[in-house]
Amino acid sequence: MELLQLKYFQVAARMQHMTQAARSLHISQPALSKMIASLEAELGTKLFEREPKSIRLNEHGKLFLHQVDIALQALEDGKLQLQDLGGSASPAVSLDVRVSSHLLPDLLADFRKECPAAEFHLLQHSTFEGAGSFDLCLSDGAELPPGTTSLTLLEEEIFVAVPAGHALADHTQISLKELREESFISLPPGKSLRETTDAFCRLAGFTPRIRFESDDPAMVRGLIRAGQGVAFLPAITWGGSTGPDVVLLRLEESWCKRSIALSWPQERYLTQTAAAFRDFAVNYFSGLAASHHQDSGRGD
Repeated sequence: MELLQLKYFQVAARMQHMTQAARSLHISQPALSKMIASLEAELGTKLFEREPKSIRLNEHGKLFLHQVDIALQALEDGKLQLQDLGGSASPAVSLDVRVSSHLLPDLLADFRKECPAAEFHLLQHSTFEGAGSFDLCLSDGAELPPGTTSLTLLEEEIFVAVPAGHALADHTQISLKELREESFISLPPGKSLRETTDAFCRLAGFTPRIRFESDDPAMVRGLIRAGQGVAFLPAITWGGSTGPDVVLLRLEESWCKRSIALSWPQERYLTQTAAAFRDFAVNYFSGLAASHHQDSGRGD
């Protein structure tokens, strides 16, 4: 059994189309078919069900692919670890960002003061494709990517922000049900905070009426100040002064919170640069939480 056979089998198994797999591998389709047939003969079992225009992994093929993925990843990790120890590993970190993207400029700039050689490949607006697609992932703690180790960076309350002249502005605390008739300024569908706050409203027995959608915190605050609606705002990660024209109200429902988590693949080697950024991010978010609690204490 040769390493090249395993790599070719892996590509064919993922694409489940012999011609497309051959094209991506830059070899002829007959050559790929011959190599797969040779592998099946050595294993003594078929790995694919052949169909007129495609191939499909059978149960033996699925079992073997799982082990091949582990073996090839282990070899890649071994190579990467040696490069890392020798100082020749790439300083690039693949960071999948699902939440709090507006914090990234400051977070990355602060980290690069300590690690100037660091580079980042930022993944946004994508769906989870498993732990192999990133080094680190910043996500809502309620939706952790599969196959990862995760830790909670912080937990924060969700407030309701209303214009200063709003009928509820003189309250210090309200219930979700009191927002039933309000017009909301919200994140676009698919954003984790939008999914979370929509779920809050459903639990309170209503669907929020969305007047504006924006994923820019500054735009959301501006629309609130202009009296165009109310909005759910995370207490810490959307921090910063809202100004005298916006009032933050605490919700009576104690479960109106969300957590921010950092995840990394369980079965892959994490480079020294990625590990350093992970530790830096933990401290960074811890500092955000501590600063928020201090400000809250002064406000009480």
